[in-house]
Amino acid sequence: MESAALEAPRNKSKDPPGFTWAALASTLAWIAALWLIVLALHLTPALFAALVTYGGTRALARLLERWRPGLRYAQAWGLALLLLMIGIVGSVLVGYAVDTAETGGYAGLLHEMAHALERLRQDLPSWLAAHLPTSLEALHRVAVVWLHDHAAQLQLWGGDALRGVGYVLIGATTGGLMALQLPVNPTGMLPQSPTAAMRREFDGLVRSFTAVVFAQLRIAILNTALTALYLLGVLPLLGMPLPLPGTLLTLTFTAGLLPVVGNLISNTVIMIVSLRYSALGAALSLAWLVAIHKLEYFLNAHIIGHRIRARTWELLIAMLALQAMFGLGGLIGAPVLYAQIKQALHERGWLD
Repeated sequence: MESAALEAPRNKSKDPPGFTWAALASTLAWIAALWLIVLALHLTPALFAALVTYGGTRALARLLERWRPGLRYAQAWGLALLLLMIGIVGSVLVGYAVDTAETGGYAGLLHEMAHALERLRQDLPSWLAAHLPTSLEALHRVAVVWLHDHAAQLQLWGGDALRGVGYVLIGATTGGLMALQLPVNPTGMLPQSPTAAMRREFDGLVRSFTAVVFAQLRIAILNTALTALYLLGVLPLLGMPLPLPGTLLTLTFTAGLLPVVGNLISNTVIMIVSLRYSALGAALSLAWLVAIHKLEYFLNAHIIGHRIRARTWELLIAMLALQAMFGLGGLIGAPVLYAQIKQALHERGWLD
């Protein structure tokens, strides 16, 4: 009896089934090797493009197989359907952008920003107002001068942007080829072989990325809804309705698909347009939008953390740490990286 009583606590202290420190180190090593290469070489756009293409193709292929069991070349049909969907969405967005430009949406937004700066000149002291453009033409001249003074830096940014587009195309091509060539249910692999380990980690990465993408979509929708409440509800009640609310909300949603940094883009435009009425209106807009921006940090961590079984503070620490080490790429990749680690440990029974 005594030995049984002593054995029970001893069993409770045992590690989870299959757990060894060597197995844990091996699991984390695969993940760390991938992300160190991606973040150090700034390949996050290529990785995300590959995951979108691969995951989208596999998801559409599964839907087609449910609709028509035994469908041949389901992966090829899934890839073709994904490309068709991307083409349709891209055409709609381009058409909307062209229509907005032709109807004065973007030009009107520039005019509103110029009027806002003019109103700000009237409210500020003369010594400070002298540094602001006096008209839309002056604003254009300031922009031209700034472009001339920063030509070398802009050339560098242009090269980085072009390189990023190339990475996206290469990543999308790679993801499509992997979806076509990798077996859906791999068989014949030794469970402990490096090939099997790489396939397990890649499948886990795809699942983690999918969870984070859908969570970010929810965050963008929520962010747009809160901004719409402000633009269409709060400001009209205060007698300060902003012009072009549709354009501003479209910008808010599109930019909101970028984690955290997207809000900075839309918030800056909305705050400048708010200067049309007064510095008080701009201050109110700044306070509201900063509150939304700070809330997004916690919503991002909470919503994504819920999908990957991570607490809010865990994900915040991961985001801050990777941002400090790798900049914007680290900030964007942090939720996916942490989701991959948590999911790998959970699937092995090493986490509850």
